[in-house]
Amino acid sequence: MNAFVVHLAYEFHAAIRNKSLLFMLYLFPLLLYLLLGSLMAAMNPTFRESMIPSMCTIAVLTATMMTLPGPLVTARETGVLRSYKINGIPAISILLIPALAAFCHFVVMGTMITVTAPMLFGAPLPVNWPYFFLISLLMFFAFAGIGMLIGIVSSSAQVAMLLVQIIFVPAMMLGGLMFPHAGLPKTLGKIAMLLPTTYSMNAMRSLTLNQPVDFSTYWSIIILLVSGILSFGLALYLFKWDIHESNKLKSALMALIALLPYIAGMLLL
Repeated sequence: MNAFVVHLAYEFHAAIRNKSLLFMLYLFPLLLYLLLGSLMAAMNPTFRESMIPSMCTIAVLTATMMTLPGPLVTARETGVLRSYKINGIPAISILLIPALAAFCHFVVMGTMITVTAPMLFGAPLPVNWPYFFLISLLMFFAFAGIGMLIGIVSSSAQVAMLLVQIIFVPAMMLGGLMFPHAGLPKTLGKIAMLLPTTYSMNAMRSLTLNQPVDFSTYWSIIILLVSGILSFGLALYLFKWDIHESNKLKSALMALIALLPYIAGMLLL
């Protein structure tokens, strides 16, 4: 346990010392928060009602998708993971510790957003704090699992970044962060059902803001939970200490299993 805590503290401080990770964890979401908060609040006053959940979701996206896959791929390419294996560090720690460190950074960023949004933009606070914390945790769990899975199956940092952008950009544009899912055309609405942000914002709007939603809130929670379990489980199962050990095609195909909860949501909800 002591080694686990030391490793966690090291990962937390290492991200702060790394300029690229520091930018993605704090400066990038902070700039998006200030920019979108100013623009969207002026263009669409109703955006203020969902500003805190939306901006916290962006903080989750940057803390997981933008920071977890790349370092994992780099550590495997440079032989760092082999040294971990030699020193007896289990694979599950290599997956969990960076995710927990990223969660700590998200808590700091999310707290900053939640405290300042009412003062800067007149955004209302969530009306149900337990649900707000629960959904934020599930959302982080789902995205951290996807981020780790991308890092496991990617053959290079460039491939990892490409896969991240395939998810990150649609999540920003179609995932309910800027406007409700109901405002999307029918075809784009169906595509949006493949994104974790759609389910997290659906649950946030219903349970923490008391707003009407398009589909089941509780199924949204279940889908996020199952997605996180599948993603972390697949990441652990497909984990390789060396980049030359894995069958890349097989790993990529198996990783698609993590999409099953979202495909079910798209077809059934």
